[in-house]
Amino acid sequence: MKIDILKKEFDKLKQGKEALLNLIDEAEIAESVYNSNAIENSTLTLKETEKIIMEMEVSRNISLREVFEAKNLARIFSFVKNSEKRQELTKDTILFFHKMLLENINEKISGRFRSSNEYVRVGARIGAIPEKIPSLIDELLLEYSSNNSSYFLDKISKFHLEFESIHPFNDGNGRIGRFLINFQLASLGFPNIIVKNKEKNEYYTAFNEFNYIKDIKPMIKIINKALTESLHKRITYLKGLKIIRLAEYAKLNKISGSSLFNSAKRQSIPAFREKGVWKIGV
Repeated sequence: MKIDILKKEFDKLKQGKEALLNLIDEAEIAESVYNSNAIENSTLTLKETEKIIMEMEVSRNISLREVFEAKNLARIFSFVKNSEKRQELTKDTILFFHKMLLENINEKISGRFRSSNEYVRVGARIGAIPEKIPSLIDELLLEYSSNNSSYFLDKISKFHLEFESIHPFNDGNGRIGRFLINFQLASLGFPNIIVKNKEKNEYYTAFNEFNYIKDIKPMIKIINKALTESLHKRITYLKGLKIIRLAEYAKLNKISGSSLFNSAKRQSIPAFREKGVWKIGV
C-alpha cells in the first residue's frame, strides 16, 4: 500500500533528524488542538488557540472552559511526546488522559467512566449502558491488542468507531478518541494526524455508516488520507525541498488550480496543509 511505501521512505530519511521532526510536531500542536476542539463546537480560532497555548493575551473574552480545553489537550499531546518510554494503551492510561483533559473543567467526572444513571447521546443514539462500560472497554482493548491479522489502519479505525459508539465518558469522548488514534499511530512509529474541522461532515458520516451497517471503510479512508498527508509533509521537510503554496505551484506550472487542489485533497500528489493553506515541495 502507498502508506507502507511512504513509511519506509520516512523511516530512512528521519535518521539523525529527530530535532527537525520535533519542531514539526511542536508546530502542529496548536492545529491539532484547534481542530479537535472545533469539531466539538469550540468557538476558538486557530490564532486564539495558539495564543492560549503560548500563555499570550487573547483580544476577546473567552470562557475559562474553552481556555482549559485548549491548554489541557495541548498538555496531553506534549506529555506523550516528551514521555521517556512508550506507554501501553490500557484502561488506566485512557482514564489518566481523560483526567488531564478535564482538569480545571469538571473534576467530578474527570478520570472516570460514566456511572449509574449517567447516560449520554451519541448522535441519534444513546451511548452504552454505564454498568457495561468497563467490560466493553476491556473487550475493545483486548480485541485491538490480540488482532495480529488485520491491517493497522483497519484496526485503528475500528477501535475509534467502537470507542465513540461506547462513549464511555460524560464529556470529552471525541477529543480523547481522536487523541488515541495518534497514540496508537505513534506506537507504530507513525507521525501525528489531524482530523480537520473542515472535514467534519465526512467524519460524522463515517460514524453513521458504522452505526447503521457496520461499515468501517469510510473511517479508514479518513485516517488513511490524514496519515498520507502527514507523511508527505514530513518527507518534504526531511528532503530539504523548497516549500511553496499550491496556488503558486499551479501558476508556475500552468496547471488548473481546481484540479490541482482536488488532487491534493485526494492525496494523489505530495501536498499538505499548514494552518489551512495547501503547500507542496519543489
